[in-house]
Amino acid sequence: MHRARWLPVPAAITLTSPLFAPTASGRSQSERAARRTLSEEALGRRGRAVNVALGGCARWAAGPRWSSLLRAGTGAGAALWRPPLLPLLLSVSAASPAAMKRRQKGWAAALRDRQQFEYLRDEVGSRVADRVYDVSRTFPLALDVGCGRSHIAEHLNKDFVERLFLTDISEDSLKLKKESEIPTRCVLADEEFLPFRENTFDLVMSSLSLHWINDLPGALRQIHYVLKPDGVFIGAMVGGETLYELRCSLQLAELEREGGFAPHVSPYTAITDLGNLLGQAGFNMLTVDVDDIQVHYPGIFELMSDLQGMGESNCAWNRKSMLHRDTMLAAAAIYKEMYGAKDGSVPATFEIFYMIGWKPHESQAKPARRGSANVSFGDLSKLNESPNTGDPKMG
Repeated sequence: MHRARWLPVPAAITLTSPLFAPTASGRSQSERAARRTLSEEALGRRGRAVNVALGGCARWAAGPRWSSLLRAGTGAGAALWRPPLLPLLLSVSAASPAAMKRRQKGWAAALRDRQQFEYLRDEVGSRVADRVYDVSRTFPLALDVGCGRSHIAEHLNKDFVERLFLTDISEDSLKLKKESEIPTRCVLADEEFLPFRENTFDLVMSSLSLHWINDLPGALRQIHYVLKPDGVFIGAMVGGETLYELRCSLQLAELEREGGFAPHVSPYTAITDLGNLLGQAGFNMLTVDVDDIQVHYPGIFELMSDLQGMGESNCAWNRKSMLHRDTMLAAAAIYKEMYGAKDGSVPATFEIFYMIGWKPHESQAKPARRGSANVSFGDLSKLNESPNTGDPKMG
């Protein structure tokens, strides 16, 4: 069962809390999740097989600092199992297992130099916080879905958010969360199965986690479910043009070296679909906008290393197992030739979608009934005319 992935962080919150939705047996969903059905031993064997296949390429591309981590992933379900360097980044397909993504995020959170890979999450988290400040009200209880190391809360204060719940699939990320002046509670929960009661939160936020959701429409419906009437959802997720430079370079290199290509940067949600998904989930008064963030790197391998440090390696079961060294060298040359800057760096574009949706309430403004207007658009040109002469008003 999917719900076996719900597990509370020790000492973070009691399972009898009224915020958690009870099941038919009287137990909370999080309590039932304690009986996990996933076989960690099987996942460990699968992880070791991937590491063996990618070991040589990963050590060559990323350098010796990963070699000890590769050797550490030898025990069943080893805590230091290293996610593969290639193929890279972000999958929204149904083959994306949460167990592997949990390992990747936990591995990234445990890095000693993890702060140097959090620049994108911190920047987007601050922009999500700015949108919270744009809503002129105080939120007594808020939820951050897929919080990671809490990249939104550090930019908020108690004047706007009084209490905050943090949820993520990675226990390591929650344990190493950043400090905030807002009182917080941590809940280890799958973003696709929120274990909270209906009409619980005044505000739900999410930053750079929804692109991993297998069932995005279902996840948006659950966010709508836990919101109170007149509550607001404010989120950010990566868009379809993210890393187009890397995608194009890898495809051209594979075509030239291997005679065909496989997807290494998975597809994302299109901006034209996001508004429809929010509307189908029950939100109204929608706002969707796009922002491009461009980061420059010395080369393609530095970009790949940072993506892995962010915990954004691809985890789809059907991904290609490895890339050949010749293909990687060709991709690096193509990347620099097609997109390189004058200073020798290469750009990487991250397209970010920001969304705001409200849960309906009778107090909200509603559109007028169709056909009830008493002014014609054709009369708008006459607003600046003098009522006596028909000439334009002076001054």
